[in-house]
Amino acid sequence: MSQRVSQAEANAEFRQGLSYGLAAYSMWGFLPAYYKLTDSIAPDIIVSHRILWSVLFVGLFLYLRGRSQEVWDVFKQPAVLKRLTSSAMFIAVNWLVFVWAIEQERVLDVSLGYFINPLVSIVVGLVVLRERLSFGQGIAVAIAAVAVLIQAILAGGLPWVSLVLAFSFAGYGYVRKVTPVNATPGMFVETLLLLPLAIGYVLLSLSWGKDALVLNDIPVLIALAGTGIVTALPLTCFSAAARRLPLFMLGLMQYLAPSMHFLMAVYVWNEPLDQEKLLTFVMIWMALAIFSFDSWNRYRRAA
Repeated sequence: MSQRVSQAEANAEFRQGLSYGLAAYSMWGFLPAYYKLTDSIAPDIIVSHRILWSVLFVGLFLYLRGRSQEVWDVFKQPAVLKRLTSSAMFIAVNWLVFVWAIEQERVLDVSLGYFINPLVSIVVGLVVLRERLSFGQGIAVAIAAVAVLIQAILAGGLPWVSLVLAFSFAGYGYVRKVTPVNATPGMFVETLLLLPLAIGYVLLSLSWGKDALVLNDIPVLIALAGTGIVTALPLTCFSAAARRLPLFMLGLMQYLAPSMHFLMAVYVWNEPLDQEKLLTFVMIWMALAIFSFDSWNRYRRAA
């Protein structure tokens, strides 16, 4: 009887994790559409607002959940604080390039960047953590490298937007992996560390005569305030999913967001998908299929 109850509880936990994971990656998938609401504002101002409102909403969330002590604990650990400073820099670069690419109608480049990201993370693990590549991982990384090289040759330049997004997020993921702090308090401390820069830049922009507070356009100001929610909410859902799902399942679900980016870029915003870029995507999808199959085999053997 107790075994049946335990199994029922495990199944319920898995279903909840699946729901939270789908919610997180779906929200991240719709993020380019959200930032279309603010495309009349310069990317640097948008990122400054995102930092400001994220501090407010994430801080409020932690306070209401009675988790403020977790934040104070971080400031008592200089080594953790130093690592979060590094991760804050990575995520700031990622946010800035992400918003800029959306405003420049380069959502396909955003999609490619987040498709490449799992493979870049393998390379980071290989170089930094001295992890060993499996045979499947090696093939996947090689195909991805050839795909990027082909696009660089045929298109006359590296897909720098995709690469910056992939490497900045992989760097962020690595630093957070080796930093002993929970997701939401860590996110709050990161944005808190960036807050003086954001406030300083807004004040500097105001001195230059820019309407950095966007007080003359209330709908856009509301959308900017909402960046705090669209930052905090998917992160919270992801944290809940990570506690309930195996890493392999989360790894498969991460392809949902760039797939949504790709579909919206082509079918909603009519971004041109030339042969060179399509070939790059096809090769990256092949690499991800090999990577996913290899991950499944290793997860099954471990189980």
